[in-house]
Amino acid sequence: MSATPSLATHRTSRRVFTATIAGSLLAAPMFTFRAAAQDSSLKALATFSVLHDWVQNVAGDLIDLSVLVPAGGDTHTFDPAPDQVAELTDAKLIFEIGLGFESWLDNIFAASGSSAERVVVSEGIAVRTLTEGEEGHEHEEGEDDHDDHEDESATPADEHDHGDTDPHIWGNVQNAIIAIGTIRDALIAADPDNTDAYTANAEAYLGELETLDAWVKSEVAKIPEEDRKLVTSHDALGYYTDAYGFTIVGTVLGLTTEEAEPSAQQVAELVQQIQDSGVKAIFAETIENPAVIEAIAAEAGVVVGPELYTDALGEAGSDGDTYIKMITFNTNAIVSAILGE
Repeated sequence: MSATPSLATHRTSRRVFTATIAGSLLAAPMFTFRAAAQDSSLKALATFSVLHDWVQNVAGDLIDLSVLVPAGGDTHTFDPAPDQVAELTDAKLIFEIGLGFESWLDNIFAASGSSAERVVVSEGIAVRTLTEGEEGHEHEEGEDDHDDHEDESATPADEHDHGDTDPHIWGNVQNAIIAIGTIRDALIAADPDNTDAYTANAEAYLGELETLDAWVKSEVAKIPEEDRKLVTSHDALGYYTDAYGFTIVGTVLGLTTEEAEPSAQQVAELVQQIQDSGVKAIFAETIENPAVIEAIAAEAGVVVGPELYTDALGEAGSDGDTYIKMITFNTNAIVSAILGE
């Protein structure tokens, strides 16, 4: 694994951290068991790229792991092909976020006839409840009459409806730490012969995540509190902003990328919010066309920061092709853009 390439203006401390994280991952003991891994009958499936990376770090080469929505793909708009539905049939474990994130999963699970155990990694995590302003621009007419969805973590919603809960749990590294424990326990239960390997791999990765979490907090602390404000393409950073002390001023879309582009009036209102709040920079995302964000930035007179990795990892070799690199890149990009570096 290579160190995350930094932007030309990144400070030395960020480059050092990224290199340290990448280097320590290469030497981490969690890979000790991978060299001796043998073919296993345990087949597992992760719903999207971030989750695939988490499972891979715990499982190593001990399982046959595949992913439905690959790096760079948008889980919100995913349309599974017939051969992907067939993958569910052979799987013993299916790892999912839950909370309505994989809104299509219930249907293809039923169609596949799969008997796999569905492991919902959001269980045990404190779930964000969206405020009316966060639910997306289509809710501005007062569509706030959702029922309480406390149990949605166990049963993903259909029809691309997240209810009033936010499924983007991976923005907070502490949530990733909880999810790794869930993944480890599920693998041990399904494959007890490899308990020691899964335990060691998980412990090594958890150490990396704790280091990452502490580093993000130290970097964000360099931004004056009054400047910790974000505007993004869609509302995928709520857990990140809550955990690390930012305020979301607004988003172009709501919670899901499937929502229609905002009207001229909505754009004008967002521009006014940006100007009134003193936002320093706004951000597009790698899974979305940045054109709308760029137009809003031009009208508001603010900088467009680098495209952030939100709902998917980047392609292999990119700055965001692992979860750790994703969070590192996003933090570098946000801090540098806001500080004007």
